[in-house]
Amino acid sequence: MTSFLFAPVNLKGVRFALRILLIIGFTMIPLTPANSPRAGNFPESFSQLAEKASPAVVNIRTVTINPEGGRVYRDFYKGPFDKDDPMKDFFDRFFEQDPQREYKQKSLGSGFIIDKHGFIVTNNHVVENADQITVQLNNGKEYDADIIGRDPNTDLALIKIKPTDDLPYIELGDSNTLKVGQWVMAIGNPFGLEHTVTAGIVSAMGRVIGSGPYDDFIQTDASINPGNSGGPLLDMNGKVVGINTAIVAGGQGIGFAIPTKLAAGIIDQLKRNGEVTRGWLGVGVQPLDKELGDYYGIKDGKGVLITDVFPGDPAEKGGIKPKDVIVSVNGVKIETPRDLTGTIADLTVGDTAKIDIYRESKRITFNVKIGKRPDDNNFATNNGKEIKNELGIRVTDLTPEMSAQFNLGQEKGVVITDVAPGGKGEKAGLMAGDLIKEINHMEITSTEAYSTAIEKIKSGESINFFIRRMNTGFIVIKMEK
Repeated sequence: MTSFLFAPVNLKGVRFALRILLIIGFTMIPLTPANSPRAGNFPESFSQLAEKASPAVVNIRTVTINPEGGRVYRDFYKGPFDKDDPMKDFFDRFFEQDPQREYKQKSLGSGFIIDKHGFIVTNNHVVENADQITVQLNNGKEYDADIIGRDPNTDLALIKIKPTDDLPYIELGDSNTLKVGQWVMAIGNPFGLEHTVTAGIVSAMGRVIGSGPYDDFIQTDASINPGNSGGPLLDMNGKVVGINTAIVAGGQGIGFAIPTKLAAGIIDQLKRNGEVTRGWLGVGVQPLDKELGDYYGIKDGKGVLITDVFPGDPAEKGGIKPKDVIVSVNGVKIETPRDLTGTIADLTVGDTAKIDIYRESKRITFNVKIGKRPDDNNFATNNGKEIKNELGIRVTDLTPEMSAQFNLGQEKGVVITDVAPGGKGEKAGLMAGDLIKEINHMEITSTEAYSTAIEKIKSGESINFFIRRMNTGFIVIKMEK
């Protein structure tokens, strides 16, 4: 026989508990104000949003032809004979007569149509160096695509197909309205799986991940994987608020998208001109900390300190000097170097900007005619000596032109202009644009000094690179020779 034990009932306690439950019950009832998005065009389910947007999302396949692939094939197909084998002459004659083989590298990505005439937004890294670009629509139709323009600095590209009929498209929204915690949806072709839909929330805004001078990413936990690159990140009204572009290697639930507040102007320039022109001031800057703020008499301690003014550039012509503190541009507050870089870049070349600075505790306004920013991608083409070694990196002497392009001021050193995929340098974390200051505590001021330092290090020994990385600062990277 089963026995039950009952505790004595406290009626006052029961009445109190009921009141609590009633309060909790009422507070858990979801309330939808009349002016909320759901009262208008806010979709009641993700399936509605996916059904509406998917026809405008495309699969992008590219082919890059490498004429140097022949050497790989020749080594692979050589006969298994040593140099004294009588068949060696036969294989030599065969390969001398055989035309050079081409190696075709294929890749996959995503994109989305932005108007009925066939303009498609994607990532630069999806189509860069591609010899053939094929776009597949949601209905299975395929088209060859041409590159209209690319912007490697923000990893954006605009391509175009020539459709026979009007195409479905997605409108760009305003990423400025996004808030952390809002729902978003990503559509793309991860791992070649066509039109995969994932959903999540905005995890953070304004992320800087070291990919370039204009980092300002949306971080989301909506699954983004290889092949999603170039696809849209949509808000719950079906508008594009970001372009999916990056993931954290080995990370889960961490993806990044370029916000439309940055992308919209670039896409418009690519559509009109095929290239992007950015404003240029010609200064080296650093963040303003509290002590510097107090020293310069800036009450709120916000602004950026000018460390260098490059000769002949707009800032010098406009009267700005080193040790000035920039606090606003055309009325827009400047609190960080990234604020200044982005604000100046968005200005039209030739326009006059009102730049407010503090000099000796006095606020002064300068009118500066904005110049054209040098093309960051031309830094490898210069008059400096360029060398490459077994570490899989190419370095060159730092020139005054490069110093101006990368806000390096009077720095000395050698710049990494290229990092071979899969090489020791890439695996260690070295990046193109890194300024090498020291190697194993030996100062590096030229390519000759670089070569001398590397030659002194024996195979298997450690190499410590002391480098300066744009938008990051000084870091040490270790690797084995």
